[in-house]
Order: sequence, then C-alpha cells, then structure tokens
Amino acid sequence: MLIVNTKSPGFEPGFKRLLARRQARTGEVEAVVRRVINSVRKEGDRGLLKSISRFDGLKLKAKNLEVPRAEWDRAFKSLTPSERRALQQAAERIRAFHQKAVPRGFFWVSQGILSASRWLPLERAGVYVPGGRYGYPSSVFMSVIPAKVAGVEEIIVVTPRKKGGVNRYVLAAAKISGSDRVFGIGGAQAIAALAFGTETVPRVDKIVGPGNIYVATAKRLVFGEVGIDSIAGPSEVLLVSDGSGKTEELASELLAQAEHDEDAFAILISTSEPELAEVGRMIRTELEKAGPDSTASRSWKRNGALIRAANLPEVFRLSNRLAPEHLVLAVKSPESHLRSIHQAGAIFLGLSSAVAFGDYLAGPSHILPTGGSARFLSPLGVEDFCKRSSVIKVEKKGIRSLGRTVIALARLEGLEWHARSVEIRMNKSSARGHQS
Repeated sequence: MLIVNTKSPGFEPGFKRLLARRQARTGEVEAVVRRVINSVRKEGDRGLLKSISRFDGLKLKAKNLEVPRAEWDRAFKSLTPSERRALQQAAERIRAFHQKAVPRGFFWVSQGILSASRWLPLERAGVYVPGGRYGYPSSVFMSVIPAKVAGVEEIIVVTPRKKGGVNRYVLAAAKISGSDRVFGIGGAQAIAALAFGTETVPRVDKIVGPGNIYVATAKRLVFGEVGIDSIAGPSEVLLVSDGSGKTEELASELLAQAEHDEDAFAILISTSEPELAEVGRMIRTELEKAGPDSTASRSWKRNGALIRAANLPEVFRLSNRLAPEHLVLAVKSPESHLRSIHQAGAIFLGLSSAVAFGDYLAGPSHILPTGGSARFLSPLGVEDFCKRSSVIKVEKKGIRSLGRTVIALARLEGLEWHARSVEIRMNKSSARGHQS
C-alpha cells in the first residue's frame, strides 16, 4: 500500500475523492427498490412474498413469515454456557448504559404562560438486523435494548431468512433483549413491509438498523411515511497516530475493519513515516496469508489508506474533514486531545480501546453515522425511540401581559384572525376582571 504524504501535489484531489467515495451509492439500485416498495405497498403480503421468492429464492406462505416463539426458545436453549454468558453480559452492559440516557422533560413558567417539553416513547419500532455470513446478535442488542429502555410498546425485528431458517444467535438475542416479534424477511421488501404494513407484518413508526445498499435505498425512499435513524453507508475506521503507537495494534485494528466487508474503509493518518511503513508491511504479510479473494484483501485494496501528516494539528484537521464512524486516538494522553475532535461517531481513547469493545459491549450503540454524516448525526440512542411534544398553557395573566405583543406580531405578518383570536380573549378576560 502506497503511503500518501499530505504535502504531495496530488494529495488534496485524492483526499476529496476519498471523501466522496464513502457515500452510499444508491442510484443504480433505486429503480429495483422502487418496484419492490410499490409491489409491497399495493399488494401487501402477496407483493412481499413475490419479492422474497425473487431475491431470496424462498417459496414461503404468509403464515411462515413470522418466527414463532418456540423457535426463539429452542435457539436460546441451544447456546453453550459460554455463549449464553457472553450474550447476557453484553445485553446487561448495553442496558445499563442506555438507562442513564433516558431523556427528561422540563417546564418553564413566565409571565402567566406555562411552557413544557414532554417526551413520549414511540408506539412501535422496526429493527432491521443484517443477515451476513454469521448473523449479528450484537445488532439486535444495539437497537432493541435502547428501544426497550425508551419504553417502546412493541418492537418488531426483521432479519433475512436463509434456507436453514433465521440465525439462531439472532433469535437468542431477540429473546434476551426483549423483542416482541421476529419476522424472517430481509432486503428492501422488509423495509417496505415495516413502512406500509401488510396483512401479516404490522406497520411501524420508525425503522432503525444497518443494512446493504438495497436496505439503505429503501429506507431513504420510505422516509416520510415512516421515521428512520439514518441511511447507513459502508463501515469505516480512522486511526490517528503521533508515531507513539504500537504497530501491531494499529495493523490489527485496520484489518479488523477491513474484514467487515469489501466496501469497508480503514485509514491510518500518522506523523511517522517509519510507523506507516511498518504497519503497511504487517498488513501485506497478513493479507498474503488470507489470499487475494478474502474480504479483508478486497477491502484493503479498494479502500485502505496510509497517510503521512506533518503534525498533529494537521492530523486532527483531516480527521474532522472525514468525520469518521469510528475514530481511534492512538496518541499520547488521548483525553487531552478530545477538544480537537469535533466530528466523529464513536471516539476510542488510546490503542488499548479496541473498536471491538464498542462493537459488542462497551455500552453505547454500535449503530453510528457513516460517510461523513457524523457532522450532523449521532449514535443510535434512547432518544431515537422517543418523540417530543410541546405543552403550552396560557393563564389570564399571560393574556393580559403578552396578548398585545402577540397581536402586534400577528399583524406585522398580515394574519388578522391570529390577532383577533387574541383580542377576543383579551376582551373577555378584561370583562371578567371588571365583573369580579
């Protein structure tokens, strides 16, 4: 892998191409996804089953879409004691973290007006859990547990069904996390079913969870009919180093990201060229063992990057431009540099803080903003499963003290009945005051 120096003439155009390449590319699949969505919206279960047959090669009946509770129980009982302990410990830690993040309302009383902010949980949430090669029970925990803590009344999990059924670890995680229902459906058709509802699949208020390009495109197209968390792109990690990091840990973190999938991004920016050279050598050695067709090899060849920066201020400027999903501060005294980081989904302080801890059990959700969207989005949390209402009560004192201001504002906007609606109340309030 070539080490790119920030001082080279071609660096800035190349860096901009890197920024653009991280965005999820949905245009080429949008026509297919629109057809799937329209079919499910118009035909319900029939359209859903047609898409499952077409894309998954499974001939199902509507009654087979939902995974019965007995199957969850069998999956849970099939776990080894160590598997069960690992899943339960992860769930407990994630739950404990999110219980500290429940949003609280407040009220304010001023000049005869009570104004309040009131939080309420969603009634029904849909959680998409990718199928992948092995299944992702961690994604169940990272979505369902914050929803459960928020108080969502019903949590619906959808996940792709293989020919052997739904992944048993995903089912066990659904049971441990407190999911309400699980449907063995995936892809754009699952998103459409959750967004519009069918005879079998209930309509939800919001859909969360990562997925492939078809899932991401479907979420974008149904937004407005239903809420979504974000439009996820390929996963990414950025390591920033002052040259003091251990090269073995740096290389392992980049490879851990690269093995996610072939579109994943793994980037190291360092002030030390010898460090970059050694990390590059280690990665080449490991990928030669894995072979050119391995996921990590394809990912690193496509999206791996080693960048040499002049100093730490330049490192942090580049980091903030990338706004990475995962950011590892492989520097001395990483806490002292937090103030330099303005844009990142999850920040890992020091090389001892492997991203894998965040993926599985540190506490915060691993569902994070990708593709630079950390500039305006946050990690999935309890607040994503709540909605906020404003509450206003105007007393007589408020009508008298602020009514004329409201009338003046309404008339400067040309809204006469807004003004008169307040005048009527002022007159009645004044009349009642005289009568008393």
